[in-house]
Amino acid sequence: MTRSDTQKKTFRDTRLIDGTAVKARILSEVQEYTLAHPKIGRLVSLSIGDSNEVAVYVRNQARGAAAAGLPFEQKFLPAQIRQEECKALILEMNDDPSVLGIILQRPVPDHINVRSLQSAIHPLKDIEGMNPASIGNIVYSDVALAPCTAAASVELIKETGLNLKGLEVVMVGHSEIVGKPAAMMLMAEGATVTVCHHMTRSVAMHSRRADVVVVAVGKPHLIGADMIKPGAAVIDIGINQIDTPEGVKIVGDVDTDAVKEIAGWITPVPGGVGPVTVAILMRNAVVAHKRQIAAGWLD
Repeated sequence: MTRSDTQKKTFRDTRLIDGTAVKARILSEVQEYTLAHPKIGRLVSLSIGDSNEVAVYVRNQARGAAAAGLPFEQKFLPAQIRQEECKALILEMNDDPSVLGIILQRPVPDHINVRSLQSAIHPLKDIEGMNPASIGNIVYSDVALAPCTAAASVELIKETGLNLKGLEVVMVGHSEIVGKPAAMMLMAEGATVTVCHHMTRSVAMHSRRADVVVVAVGKPHLIGADMIKPGAAVIDIGINQIDTPEGVKIVGDVDTDAVKEIAGWITPVPGGVGPVTVAILMRNAVVAHKRQIAAGWLD
């Protein structure tokens, strides 16, 4: 490799936003809080049925909790469990002062109404930010207990050092748990936000003028270099499995290798938004603890 090739490689790598480093910083801040509050309650993970995908989430959350000094309990419920039983368990934990936060793992079996169970989790124990009340609070710029992935995307934009006030942001994807709350959070920060979705006539027309492009649609390599303004920040929330000659590979919604030659900053997949999402979950637990104290639930 020539010297110029080495310099070019180093230049490209500096554009990758290191989600693992951001995660470490946030978990360190949470650990400072938990060390000062040794009697802090536990986080409870509810998994319904067997799922390899859920098992990965739970492992990552357990590791994050351990690093942050938060007690973490895993509850595994049978796939055949009735909706009413799940709801009764959640209501029981709502009333248990030793439970700091409740995490309802997804996906759930088809017969389970996940929105109903999310609504059953008390907003002050909803550290995932999935209760409709938690999402609704974002409209009023109360973003402290927002959905974790949406909050992680905002955190990573801040990591670039860009001033969000007046920033032109294009959000590609408008799901209830990522796209919509992320857009509202960015508006709360003063950004000008355009939301694109499957009925948008030309995503590229919008994305090419954006200072920041956030993508969460679940389509591998949807966003190419020709869709990004030079110097823009690109936050890739997508996680997709594709088959390659070397085997199955995890890729995002952005063609990272091509786009990082154009973008000023870009999150890698894996190693970008995912680690920060876990850290935000732990930071939400601290917010929940403070609010439970303020509400008179805890001493």
